[in-house]
Amino acid sequence: MDVELRQLRALVAIVDEGGFTDAAIALGVSQAAVSRTLASLERALGVKLLRRTSREVAPTPTGLRVLAQARRVLGEVEGLVRTATSGHAGLRIGYAWSAMGRHTSAFQRRWARAHPETDLHLVRVNSTTAGLAEGSCDLAVVRRELDPRRFEQVVVGRERRLCALGADDPLARRRSVRLAELVDRVLLIDRRTGTTTADLWPPDARPETEETHDVDDWLTVIASGRAVGVTAESTAHQYPRPGLVYRPVRDADPVEVRLAWWRDDPHPATGAVVALLGDLYRDA
Repeated sequence: MDVELRQLRALVAIVDEGGFTDAAIALGVSQAAVSRTLASLERALGVKLLRRTSREVAPTPTGLRVLAQARRVLGEVEGLVRTATSGHAGLRIGYAWSAMGRHTSAFQRRWARAHPETDLHLVRVNSTTAGLAEGSCDLAVVRRELDPRRFEQVVVGRERRLCALGADDPLARRRSVRLAELVDRVLLIDRRTGTTTADLWPPDARPETEETHDVDDWLTVIASGRAVGVTAESTAHQYPRPGLVYRPVRDADPVEVRLAWWRDDPHPATGAVVALLGDLYRDA
C-alpha cells in the first residue's frame, strides 16, 4: 500500500475548500490533477472517502476518520521540516532514571541564562540509550557505556553508589553499608538501564536478584521491604520517597555519568552541554 503526502494534501484541500475546483486553486494544480490524486488515494486504501453530488462534496464516515488522521500526519510532517531547517533551535536531553540528579535544576537555570536562543527539554525514556536510538532526544545522560561504534560519549562526572532500603530495615539505622551486608538480601535491578547488577559482588557471594523495568515500581517494591536496591546518588535526589532511605555503599566503585550522542549527527550545542555539566560535577 503506497500512500503519499500529496494524496493526503489533496483530500484535506478538497474538504477545506468545499470542492475540487477551489482545492485545485489552493494547491496550484489543475482540477483534473486533484481528481486523479484523490482517486489514487481511494484505490490505495480500497475505500470511498468522499461522497460527491451535484451540489456538494462531503466525506463518507470512513473519509471522516481518514481525514482526521491525514491532518495529524501532515501536521507532524510540518513539524519535522521545521525541526530539520530551524538550525536546532531546540535541545532535547534524554535520561532513563534520574537526569543530572541534584545538578538538574542548576543545569536548567544556567542553560536558560547562557543560551536563551536554544530551548531545553529534558525527556525521560526508559531505554538503554535513554531515547537516542528511538530518536526521542539529541543528547542523552547515561550511566553505562553505549556502543562506541554508534555513539560518541564523554564522562562528565561521577556519583557515589547508594543503597536504597525500606525505612524500617535494620540497615537503615546505619550511616553507610558494605556490599557484603547485602548478600543475603533480594536485589532489585533493571538490566536495561540500571547501574547495578549482581556482578558488583564476587562470583561466590552474590545476592539473589529480581528484575523491574520502571523506576516507580523499583521504589515501591523497595519501600515495601521486599527487596533492596543499589543505585547512583542521583536517584536519591530525583526520587525521595516516604518509607524509603538511601545509604552510601562504602566499598562500591562510583558510577560514571556520561553524555552521549550519535557519532554522525552531533547537535551544535553538544560542546556547551559537556562544558556546563563538567563544571557542575567538578564544583560539587
